Amino acid sequence: MSTAAAALTNTEIERSTSHNATIFLKEAKYEFLKNLRLRVYTASVISFPLMFYVLFGLVLNAKEAIGGTGVPTYLIATYGTFGVMGASLFGTASGLAADRGLGWLQVKRASPMPPFAYFTAKVVLSMIFSAIVVSLLLVLGISFGGVRMPLGEMAKLLGTLVAGSLPFSAMGLAIGYFAGPNSAPAAINLIYLPLSFCSGLWVPYMFLPKLVRQIALALPPYHLSQLALGIVGAGRHESAATHWEVLFAFTLICLGVARIGFQRDQGKLYG
Repeated sequence: MSTAAAALTNTEIERSTSHNATIFLKEAKYEFLKNLRLRVYTASVISFPLMFYVLFGLVLNAKEAIGGTGVPTYLIATYGTFGVMGASLFGTASGLAADRGLGWLQVKRASPMPPFAYFTAKVVLSMIFSAIVVSLLLVLGISFGGVRMPLGEMAKLLGTLVAGSLPFSAMGLAIGYFAGPNSAPAAINLIYLPLSFCSGLWVPYMFLPKLVRQIALALPPYHLSQLALGIVGAGRHESAATHWEVLFAFTLICLGVARIGFQRDQGKLYG
């Protein structure tokens, strides 16, 4: 059985570009619909950043300012980063770990579908839910927090945060290959929540303890949040290129770790 699966996996099937595109789009569509129907995923990924934003940005500190920027505007950038992280990590790591545990990846690899369609669908899912979270934060801020942003600025903020989901999707793939289906959610939270705090997503960077501020400089969420804060006029005026370089390097590292996990699984199946 393993030999047959390996033979099918290694067989190259020639398809037209349009045919491949159709397969990728369908895989992404059904991945999105599957997770949309998982109320635990949808509710947690969308409701947590919105709930925190309403509480700390609209109810408790709506009239306050941080570094000359209104709290409702400032927190759209930081809680937007927080929401993007959650959508990306839970969308990739949990799903991948569960599919590995159920043997679904073996079925996928034995099928004639392009091997990267599955992983691309996970990334697209993360980007869609990231866009939903950021859009809802903007709607809340504009409707109830007095946030005033030009349309171009809103589009740039949305695009930056959605693009910033890619490093965390790569991180999710790495976690998903090394965590079991039952331990994946706990592993994600053990990484996701401390990263959020230490990167200044819950407490503004300037209010963090000195040691934590030093740690934050090495953390990817800090760099994404600074890119977002720079768009709304609240960043630390650091080089945007440096932030993107750190995020790009982090993405490559995580993809390398995910590849090691992928090859390890293949060795177990077909070794």
